[in-house]
Amino acid sequence: MKEKHAPTDPQRRGFLDAAAAGVTAAVVAPGVILHSVTAAPRSEAVTSDVRWGLLIDTSKCADGCSACVDACDKENGLDLQTPPPGAAEARWDAQKAVWIRKVKVQDNQTGRVTNLPLMCQHCEHPPCVDVCPTGASFKRADGIVMVDRHICIGCRYCMMACPYKARSFVHEVMENQLTRVPRGKGCVESCNLCVHRRDHGEESTACVDACTAAGHEAIVFGDLKDPRSAIRTRLAEMSSRQIREDLALNTGVRYSGI
Repeated sequence: MKEKHAPTDPQRRGFLDAAAAGVTAAVVAPGVILHSVTAAPRSEAVTSDVRWGLLIDTSKCADGCSACVDACDKENGLDLQTPPPGAAEARWDAQKAVWIRKVKVQDNQTGRVTNLPLMCQHCEHPPCVDVCPTGASFKRADGIVMVDRHICIGCRYCMMACPYKARSFVHEVMENQLTRVPRGKGCVESCNLCVHRRDHGEESTACVDACTAAGHEAIVFGDLKDPRSAIRTRLAEMSSRQIREDLALNTGVRYSGI
């Protein structure tokens, strides 16, 4: 007996054709937007042969510029957050998830004020990982500190342990999401150095691209273990330091000019 097949859905066929080509901007479910991918995903395991990090030249970080923050929001779907009905603006601003904050640091001796972006510092010895009771907070072999949302129970111990206040708690249900950065109510999250880009062989981060496009070039991304990388070259050319060096966390984010 000849098997009967259901007629092909033209929309589904179009999506599959686009996916096979490696590029798509399709909506696969209500409120879920599929990320456009142009490179093949990682096929080999993450190793400790590299350690990803950032160098931020605060002398080039412009006062009032939010290019890195805006780009991070768009890249990671943070701009899709919506406040609950009736929420006061000030309360929502304090509650919504933020991965990069522009802050001002003042030298108590000279009074000099420095602008800088502050995000997860991707510590070699991350306090957030030490206090997490489920293992949801973890550090990859390549130095990226992340949260596994599947096993995060929302206890927020990691938020209390982070000396940089770099983690956010998702208070509300997210109706609109990007498939590359799914999030759910009751989970903690923070900067992951655009890990979806790392796992598709891309060489930059959203904040770096935006800062460069804005003409500042204050942020450099790269492999801290590669002596030929751009970040190591810049680190050799200028003095830099860690924020809260006294904690001996060996951060993956370094700052010059502070």
